[in-house]
Amino acid sequence: MGIRITCINKDNGDHYDPHEGITYLGWINTLNDKYGKSTRSEMVKFVDGGGHAYVEDANSNKAFLTVRISSHGNKYVQTISDGKLSNNLLELLECK
Repeated sequence: MGIRITCINKDNGDHYDPHEGITYLGWINTLNDKYGKSTRSEMVKFVDGGGHAYVEDANSNKAFLTVRISSHGNKYVQTISDGKLSNNLLELLECK
């Protein structure tokens, strides 16, 4: 199915949009079971380039990542669930 995001790391800055505070995203490639951790900008490039990444809840519902641009011009990723922007990424545990 693609890249499943499993955890995030956030910086401690004061951000108008908390999604901009995500610095790293942990993931597993469901096609080959490889896993890793990417910076926010690496994940933005992956999704912008046509890659599919998602967050999955306990009921196996998927919310896919989309690239957004803040009012300050910073690119970040956020999930869309049922056609609406959601906070699935922010609900993930911190990566170790």
